[in-house]
Amino acid sequence: MAQIIPFFSPAARQSRSAAHTALIGSFAAHRRTQEDVFWLKENAELLNILECTGANVAAEALAPLQGFYDGAARHISFFRQYYRFILSICLDLEDLGMPGDTGAQLADWVQAEGLARAELSDLQRAEARRLLARREICLRDDGLDDRLRAFISRPETFAIPNKKAAYELTHIVFYLSEYGRRDPQLPQAALTSLEFAGLVAFLDQNADLLAEICIALRYGGQRPPAAWEAWLDRQVSAFTLSEGESSRLHDSYHEYFVANWLMILSGRSAFRQAVPAGGVHVSAVQGGSILKSLSEAVFDAGMARSGWGSVKARAETMLNEEEHGLLCVAERSCAGFAHFFEGFARAGSAGAA
Repeated sequence: MAQIIPFFSPAARQSRSAAHTALIGSFAAHRRTQEDVFWLKENAELLNILECTGANVAAEALAPLQGFYDGAARHISFFRQYYRFILSICLDLEDLGMPGDTGAQLADWVQAEGLARAELSDLQRAEARRLLARREICLRDDGLDDRLRAFISRPETFAIPNKKAAYELTHIVFYLSEYGRRDPQLPQAALTSLEFAGLVAFLDQNADLLAEICIALRYGGQRPPAAWEAWLDRQVSAFTLSEGESSRLHDSYHEYFVANWLMILSGRSAFRQAVPAGGVHVSAVQGGSILKSLSEAVFDAGMARSGWGSVKARAETMLNEEEHGLLCVAERSCAGFAHFFEGFARAGSAGAA
């Protein structure tokens, strides 16, 4: 039987430092083995968030990852297809205070082996470039930034449900901005893309994606819509962390990570639940998506779906009171909703083209 750790009172509040220690210990030693690619992914994500938010992590908190750090050269030489995860972990450990220069050595090796040349994706090449640059290694790729900005500057791509494209959008902004350390020089069209992707995520009540979009907006120098961040604030308070659940690995850990990352960036309280020692399983309250109902209403409108006004009444008849409330909040959340809906409606016919 899992022990549930509820939202805690101020009197029992766990310090941020203690939460960091418990999270690192859990993800390093109690959820998966180091040979599992998902171990690499989870630990790389946690350390990246701690590093880019300037967390003050005690040396003893990093101790559970000392063995991995010491054996990283052997690990990367065999699991070279995961070099970005392994290099990221080592760089973040060093930048968080772990002594050593393994990160620079691995970066040199990655460059000498030409591992980034095996990447087909511009997104992955951008990540590799960013990682190597952290140890003063220049990965030259002429035109890469232009191609990245061209992809994110097509708002119509992001006005329809496409999670893969939306996550690529946020990560491109992360890399171009060096996780908030520099101006990513986003064109206005790219900011519109973030707004459209955020509206889709909000209508879907997808806290994981919406949190990333709000972070990307902030890194792009924008203030996310207040309604989006207020909803995410409530989602953060609703997380449940339980221990003794190591067999249930498909949990809401990533949503927990990025939502708390946003809380830190926006000056709100983060890591509000006490983190238990040992294995941690994260549960989230699932929102009530209206994306399917709204899409069905739009599709049923046929050729009449050219604008929000022509579809709004039809959509509202298909939604219950709670769903209608969410739609109204989404519509009021940003001034570009009607513009967004032009893309979401997908009016016209392929045959007409």
